[in-house]
Amino acid sequence: MLALNQQLTAEQRIAKAYVAITSKDRYMPLAGVLSIGNKTVSDDIPTACTNGRDELYGRAFVDSLTDAELRFLMLHECYHKMYRHLTTWKHLHDKNHGIANQACDYNINGKLVDENKDDGFATMPRDADGKYMGLFDEKFRESNGWMDTAKIFSILDDGNDDGKGGNGGNGGGDGPKGDGEGDGDGEGDGEGQGKGRGKGRGKGGGQGFDEHDWEGANGLSDEEKKELEKDIDINIRQGSMTAGKLGSNGNRNLDELMQPQVDWREVLREFVQTTCTGSDYSTWKRPNRRYIGADIYMPSGITERIDELVLAIDTSGSISDTAVALFLSEVQSICTTVKPEKVRVLYWGHEVVGDEVYELNELDTLVKSTKVRGGGGTDVECVTAYMDEHKISPQAAIILTDGYLFGDWGKWVCPTLWCVLDNKSATPDTGKVVHIQTSNM
Repeated sequence: MLALNQQLTAEQRIAKAYVAITSKDRYMPLAGVLSIGNKTVSDDIPTACTNGRDELYGRAFVDSLTDAELRFLMLHECYHKMYRHLTTWKHLHDKNHGIANQACDYNINGKLVDENKDDGFATMPRDADGKYMGLFDEKFRESNGWMDTAKIFSILDDGNDDGKGGNGGNGGGDGPKGDGEGDGDGEGDGEGQGKGRGKGRGKGGGQGFDEHDWEGANGLSDEEKKELEKDIDINIRQGSMTAGKLGSNGNRNLDELMQPQVDWREVLREFVQTTCTGSDYSTWKRPNRRYIGADIYMPSGITERIDELVLAIDTSGSISDTAVALFLSEVQSICTTVKPEKVRVLYWGHEVVGDEVYELNELDTLVKSTKVRGGGGTDVECVTAYMDEHKISPQAAIILTDGYLFGDWGKWVCPTLWCVLDNKSATPDTGKVVHIQTSNM
């Protein structure tokens, strides 16, 4: 194989792998995403890199791979794009870049290994000893598939004592060891150390064979990131149509790709902060007392605090008390920063069966005081009707529901966030939506 590979340049082998992948039934729908960005070969990097759009491959590394390993590597980079790992999980990368790299890789590699276990079309690269070079660990497998990236990150981060672990340091699990590019500052848990951008070894499952945001090539502007997101969405939807025509031969993860991984807590926090943050301004109508004694007249600062935030909680029976408690706990945490004047909790099924109001000084009791009540059918229009009847005009509304409604989604006149549990098919026709798997709460 090596002699044959050396007859083709690394660039030619990458082009050949692209054709092979897009000719495979289960990966044919991914052709559009695979084509996004530039694929460049360099003599200066040890393995491979991506910034979420473009890909950079080490020439010597490509030459060392079998065809199946190269296909795995290219699919690995493609999945980073599809799952928006550098945007959806940006907050994780900001918190600990190295551990975020690992979490993304564990998630992707597990899926790719499973997809190719029957025919070996794509296989994870191995080192000279025949050991996996990529991160793989069965402990991140659940009954319904692999843990999402945020959950894996949490587990890895809990085991990181100094908070500095990177690809050169914190691998773990039952898989074999392997070399990879390291970007952490911490010491590896296995043989040797990972420093800076050097090589490191960790125990169990190797250290990965790619870098997710290589130095000097991560400067995508906000506008470029928006365009990238749009391109990815368009290509995934087109791929979904292709998969429908292919029937059972389509990619098994396509439904998941249509609903990319999202940290619902971050979506919730961003929604509240962007829609409910009060405004600061100055006014001359009320002089600043600090300067009056010196005969200096300056304007005083005024902060307009938000008035009311409504939480509408579906009590139809499919939403557990535990899920409600976790949801309210997150809202309570956010409100300690945003500080609304009050939070109103409405419980509803086919009608509103509970109306609880928490003033600013009572928000710390939100979770403990709230009790789920009611049951029956699910008609969210009863909430908007109730709000109209009682002249409730919140600055924003957040609805927790399973999305199985008898009527439509209601007429909302304020910014609205739908938190939909365990129902990816639910698509509200108003406001913003985040899908939540209760198993990941």
